[in-house]
Amino acid sequence: MTITEQTDDEILAMAKPLWRDLVKSSNEGKYGDFVKNFSSSFALAMDQVAAGHQFANSELARNLSEEFDPLGVIRRGEHVTVLYRQRSTKKPGEWLGRLVLGYEDGKVRIFGATIF
Repeated sequence: MTITEQTDDEILAMAKPLWRDLVKSSNEGKYGDFVKNFSSSFALAMDQVAAGHQFANSELARNLSEEFDPLGVIRRGEHVTVLYRQRSTKKPGEWLGRLVLGYEDGKVRIFGATIF
């Protein structure tokens, strides 16, 4: 079964701990933990210097709330995108979180992750 054939509930159950880990490692500025579940192609594309700069200088990236709400799942090709409503512990308002998941070597991996 491909990831796109799974139900929304199954996908959200896989995505939640991955998103939670991204939030935690972003808040702590731990690059190694942040990329540990990335696909090999996404990990190669992630510039450690740029990510370190973001961790050090982005008030949002270092102050994400551990509470977030899933908004939905989008299926496309061999990947799914899970959308989240994300908040900050320091900045008022809400942000859109995007987590792209797929399989690599039989494991669920992160193929994209952004907050905007």
